[in-house]
Amino acid sequence: MEYTWDFKVILDSFPLLLRGLVVTIELWILAFAIGLSLGFAVSLARVSSRGWLNGPAIGYVELFRNTPVLVQLIWFYYAFPIVLGAQLSPFTAAALSLTLNTSAYCAEIFRGGIVSIARGQWEGAKAIGMTRAMTMRRVILPQVLKRMLPAFTNRGIELAKVTSLASLLAVNELMYQGRLLSSTYYRPLEILTVVALVYFVLIYPGSYLSARLERRLAARD
Repeated sequence: MEYTWDFKVILDSFPLLLRGLVVTIELWILAFAIGLSLGFAVSLARVSSRGWLNGPAIGYVELFRNTPVLVQLIWFYYAFPIVLGAQLSPFTAAALSLTLNTSAYCAEIFRGGIVSIARGQWEGAKAIGMTRAMTMRRVILPQVLKRMLPAFTNRGIELAKVTSLASLLAVNELMYQGRLLSSTYYRPLEILTVVALVYFVLIYPGSYLSARLERRLAARD
């Protein structure tokens, strides 16, 4: 049986898909930006010699890295309100779970970059009077950022794709709109194909630019 493609439904429902794309971008940027900042703070605790900082940081990272994102999404939406005593909106629950999950991975990326620097550089900076914060800002981070760039790029790409799981909480992002339109018009092949293409167009430019920047930094060395 030959299938007849019909993309007219895409034109008719384009505003809904565009609205879903905006929500996806909002969720992606919010979770990644806060996840990076929180991940850096957790990584500092991870490399600390103080047990009361290092221990909880390890537990935090392992908890969010070793449990499925889907379970975390559902837990924050259905179980966390019992602890909190107030219901979270679907978007808030999704943003919270994706942010914490991303921060755990980013913490390990930061930690790996920091510990890759020879101990002698820390000691040399201390010998000339630099504080630990100054050493981190002026000596360590400028060296490790280019090393961490590929890992952060992969994390950002993975996060962009994982945002589609928020559709299970009825967050009106791109995948949710695609599923809704598929069940409404009974044209899942056309609609989900376009949704996949939109994700590709959304994600690929960042991947491409990151690769260009990585090669440029490598050339400078």
